[in-house]
Amino acid sequence: MTVQPADGLSLAAEFPDPAPEQWQSLVEGVLRKSGKDLTGSAAEEALSTTVEDGLITRPLYTARDDAPDAGLPGFAPYTRGSTPQGGAEGGWGVRQRHASTDPGKLNEALLTDLENGATSLWLAVGGTDGVPVSGLARALAGVHLDLAPLVLDAGGELDAAAAELFRIQEERGLAADALRGGLGADPLGLAARTGEDADPTSAVRWARHCATGFPGLRALTVDALPYHEAGGSAAEELGASLATGVAYLRALTEAGLSTEESLGQLEFRYAATADQFLTIAKLRAARRLWARVAEVCGAPGSGAQHQHAVTSPVMMTRRDPWVNMLRTTLACLGAGVGGAEAVTVLPFDHALGLPDAFARRIARNTSTILLEESHLARVIDPAGGSWYVERLTDELAGSAWAFFQEIERAGGQAAALGSGMVAERIAATWAARSKDLARRKEPITGVSEFPLLDERPVERAPLPRPAARGGLPVVRRDEAFEALRARSDARLAGSGSRPTVFLAALGPASVHTARASFAANLFRAGGIEPVHEPVQVDAATVAEAFAASGSEVACLCSSDALYAEQAEEVARALVGAGARRVYLAGRPGTYRGVDEYVHVGCDVVAVLSSLLDRMGVA
Repeated sequence: MTVQPADGLSLAAEFPDPAPEQWQSLVEGVLRKSGKDLTGSAAEEALSTTVEDGLITRPLYTARDDAPDAGLPGFAPYTRGSTPQGGAEGGWGVRQRHASTDPGKLNEALLTDLENGATSLWLAVGGTDGVPVSGLARALAGVHLDLAPLVLDAGGELDAAAAELFRIQEERGLAADALRGGLGADPLGLAARTGEDADPTSAVRWARHCATGFPGLRALTVDALPYHEAGGSAAEELGASLATGVAYLRALTEAGLSTEESLGQLEFRYAATADQFLTIAKLRAARRLWARVAEVCGAPGSGAQHQHAVTSPVMMTRRDPWVNMLRTTLACLGAGVGGAEAVTVLPFDHALGLPDAFARRIARNTSTILLEESHLARVIDPAGGSWYVERLTDELAGSAWAFFQEIERAGGQAAALGSGMVAERIAATWAARSKDLARRKEPITGVSEFPLLDERPVERAPLPRPAARGGLPVVRRDEAFEALRARSDARLAGSGSRPTVFLAALGPASVHTARASFAANLFRAGGIEPVHEPVQVDAATVAEAFAASGSEVACLCSSDALYAEQAEEVARALVGAGARRVYLAGRPGTYRGVDEYVHVGCDVVAVLSSLLDRMGVA
């Protein structure tokens, strides 16, 4: 028997349409139970979260949260994709980065990548970590430049590297239109990294060369990574990239290229983080903003931004580096869903030194799994239409445009870099974010949360020592906690043991477990090892237990009710037993004998740094 489908969806029709006010009413009830008497929109705002750039993430988005029309993929404003197929037909390109001074080993790594899933290459040339220009031909032996796009990163050696690439092309007899990729010229990005003056002369000359006979090559890269790596926010990264792109358009058109030709010579590089929704919104906002620039320049049909996304170096940790595989997977997902044409997944051991073959393989396979097994590229702009993503894209675009306008008022990107305006803004952003990191408002799994002190360190060959850097700084999320852990490691290496803390548990496990786990996690983040399991004590037994622990400090762990009954007596007994400092896990109070309180939202880095100082841990 064949069942004919009914017209419409009767299941949904049987339920009344919910109103936002009904949801707010339910929220009000929950908040009242926690002691907050809020009604209406105020109740909803209590659950909102302020993120970077002053953007607010709300708990609920509905059709009322309208945003500008995102258009269609492949058409202005290109929010939904640079081509009608979305980001790239057939999925994003798997573009792996290579930095090695040994041409032979580099060639082996390049061929291995290309034979096992990589579709394009990003190659450091010259400097302290790149292949010498003289070794470029050997490094590219066996690499089919007409099949695998090649993007150079030559920094100050652009002229020599570009000339050598074209020499190789001629030597191999490759047609001019067969060469694909980019020369990676980015004088303003180089200025941001080094502090040197930006000279666009070479970049403009190579852009003219590419525009007149090499349709598959783009001469310039607008690299936003220097701003991200210095601690900039998503909006600052976008605003700086817009200002850089506009500066290049001015230089190229003044040199005689048309606006359309100039736009065609640019590729944009952005960071992709483990915040997948912010990454998606950033790439969508970047295309919309660049489309506006192209429209103002009189070439709206050429405003499709070509994007290369790189998983964030800032988020990569040195401790428990295996977690970086999860971070880069989320970042790659966000970049692919956001519409990047090419994605570079950094190896999980990127922060430790030269990646090994296993790390490069995992990096390649991250994209392959998302493309071939999860089929992410089969849907065009899958986040499009989401009220949350569309609203976030719009708000982020607004913040980025405002920063772009600030830079333009300051005289453009070169002037803003030279005056220190960009550095000052980014430094302020990083300082605010550092406070959130120190308070674990922005947790780092394996570092500030759930650290494993007895993990076996992952060792890698060191990277070549970088040249002196006078430009924007390079920051990492884990740097403050890494400094604490390094002090603990030094104590371990020198004495055979780490600094310890005694967890004095008051009451049964059902009462003290939550705060004991919190305290253990907090102290381990600084390399301070809790002695055994929490020891259940009272005022009569704590002195003996503390003396047996061999520790210098103690932390009380229990409920507020038991603190009121026992905290002062137990603290007094601990001090009498020789405790140099007594902590209490919980909200700050006025218990005599307690020196300091550790609680959610406290400055963990300051607490742990001070404690290591008191312990004499250098």
